[in-house]
Amino acid sequence: MRHVRAFVAFWYDFIVGDDWRVAVAVVAALAVTFGVAAAGIPAWWVLPVTVAVLLPLSLWRVARTARRPS
Repeated sequence: MRHVRAFVAFWYDFIVGDDWRVAVAVVAALAVTFGVAAAGIPAWWVLPVTVAVLLPLSLWRVARTARRPS
């Protein structure tokens, strides 16, 4: 059981990492990509737009919390 718990903990840490919001946004972007592609619309642009929006927001959030006095 210890190995199973370690395996699940590794994958949770690998996928979710430090920010669960980014992980949720990526899953949502993949779902939107699937929906757009299923509708017959080219969907290549969804994930790059998601990264272009998420990366600055994530960096801003980390920088904001790093500037706060402890």
